[in-house]
Amino acid sequence: MAEADLLYCDLSRSIIGAAMEVHSTLGPGFLESVYEQALVVELGLRKNKLERQKNIKVYYKDMEIKQFVCDLLVDNKVIVELKAIKQLTDIEYAQTLNYLKATGLKVGLLLNFGENSLKYKRFVKEKA
Repeated sequence: MAEADLLYCDLSRSIIGAAMEVHSTLGPGFLESVYEQALVVELGLRKNKLERQKNIKVYYKDMEIKQFVCDLLVDNKVIVELKAIKQLTDIEYAQTLNYLKATGLKVGLLLNFGENSLKYKRFVKEKA
């Protein structure tokens, strides 16, 4: 296992565990905003520090050109992007990777509550 794969491993496991608890309690079928609120509650119960709807600025040649909003930033270390769709695609993967690139953070989680069981993908940005 590469050293990068271990980065914030315990925190990632904790977030995924919280998401599994939310999914097992609510099941599929709700809007993304419902899962986001439930995950905020669950992470709060686990004493995680988090920011909701975190603005992410994108720069081009030192000029801000766009702002995006990620769903959650946990402990100022892990970006969490939530979906409630039939199936994750390369578009959602690219979105999460772009958030990492724009923030300079190293770890992102993409969580999909829209399937019968929680689907997730962990991203670790390699050193530039």
